[in-house]
This record gives sequence, structure tokens and C-alpha cells, in this order.
Amino acid sequence: MGVLSEILAQKAREVSALREAPSASRPESWPVRDVLAALTRPQGAPLRLIAEIKYRSPSAGPLSRALGPGERARRYQEGGASMISVLTDTTWFGGSFDDLGAARSSVSVPVLCKDFIIDPIQIERAWAAGADSSLIIVRCLPRGQAVAELVAAGRTRGLEPFVEVVDEQELELAIDAGARVIGVNARDLDTLEMNAERARRVVAQIPRHLVAVHLSGLKSGADASEMAASRADAALVGEALMRRDDPEALVAEFARGASIGKN
Repeated sequence: MGVLSEILAQKAREVSALREAPSASRPESWPVRDVLAALTRPQGAPLRLIAEIKYRSPSAGPLSRALGPGERARRYQEGGASMISVLTDTTWFGGSFDDLGAARSSVSVPVLCKDFIIDPIQIERAWAAGADSSLIIVRCLPRGQAVAELVAAGRTRGLEPFVEVVDEQELELAIDAGARVIGVNARDLDTLEMNAERARRVVAQIPRHLVAVHLSGLKSGADASEMAASRADAALVGEALMRRDDPEALVAEFARGASIGKN
């Protein structure tokens, strides 16, 4: 499994450390925000945009650190983002739960904790840090039951599980686990290779009563316009924005593109 197997080994160590650490609590002034309302796209409405904060990645290398997570999240929202995704992995992506909290306190849209979650204690920590949703990657889990267990753990805290898949088999597992928000990653986490055609095919198969999200690969407003004409309710944009010291104009370009086309 290459890079992914190394990441999961590190996550197992982090889970052990979290179990030994004092429990954290969420500020009462941070109610959980409505992810379904933010991402559901009525017929003919603009594509919803999820703008991501990550400071490096195995595929992209180092990215811009000109803005802190709070200021970057604010500019994303001002540019038209409906949700903010924050990488909280430190080892591979240079993020932290503090980044998530800073983003949460700077915007009024929902915030996604994006990490490699393998245990409910990570969801508990994401909740305490201010997340409204937590990423659950089917590829990271050994069986469908584990996906369902993490979906249930998120809902226990009021978080909306954001379940990531790459192919039809994983999509079936996500649906069986009760996922209401399903993201299809165009990048294979094992090889880090992109396959946009596969992602579009899988997105098209997500039932209409669920939220369908396209993950990875969008670079311009034209890409957003193409995605707006698809089945997708929302699309996540990360690397393109993180290469900009000031991303607000590019977010606005994506938002304009997202308004073109009909789902």
C-alpha cells in the first residue's frame, strides 16, 4: 500500500497517544453547523464549493504558508466557499487540530476535519476542536462494519460523517454504512495517481437523495463549470488554492464557474 500504509501506521500510534491524553471538550459557543444544508444542491443551483487548508502533501510537496488557517478560511468563505476542509494530520500534511479550531472560529460555514480516521477517539478529538464533519476514508478501514461504526460515532456527537470512496465497491460500502455525504476521490491514495474519468463515473452513480462530492483535480473556474454540469452537489478544491498566497480571487473564479451548468 506504499504511502498509505505508512500513514496508517502513524495513525495507530496517534490513536494510542490520544487514549492516554486527557479528554477535550468543545466550547459551548461552537454549536455543530448543518453540513447537509450547506452541501445539498437543489436542481439548477450552483455547485457547492469546499475549500481546503493544507500546508503540504505527499503529492504536492510544500504549499503556501503566507496566511494562517483562520485568515485563509475567512478568505475562502468571502470568495464563495460553502464549507472549509482542514487537514489536521501533522506528519504528512503539516496540519493540526489547532488549525481546525482557528478556521472554525473565523467562519460561519461548516468545517470538515480531514484526517485518516481509524478510531472513534479521533472523531471525539475532531468534535472538541470544532469540527462539524469528519472524514471517513473507506480505503483506510478493514471492512464495511468499521465504516458503519465510525459513521455512528460521528452522529453520536452530532457530526455529519463525510465518507470518501474511490470506486463502485467502496461506494456500496459507504451507502450500506448509512453515509449521507459521499465524496469520490479522483486520486488513488495507494498510488497517488489521478483518474478523473473513474471519479466522474462513480459520482454519477451516487443516489440522488445523498450528497455527492467530487474530490481532487479541479484547477480553474472552467473545471468547476464542467463539474457543475454533472451529478455532483459539491466539489473540493485544495492544491490550486494552497498554491496562492492570497486565494480569494481564485475562490471567486471557482464560484463563478460553479454557477454555470445544471445538475
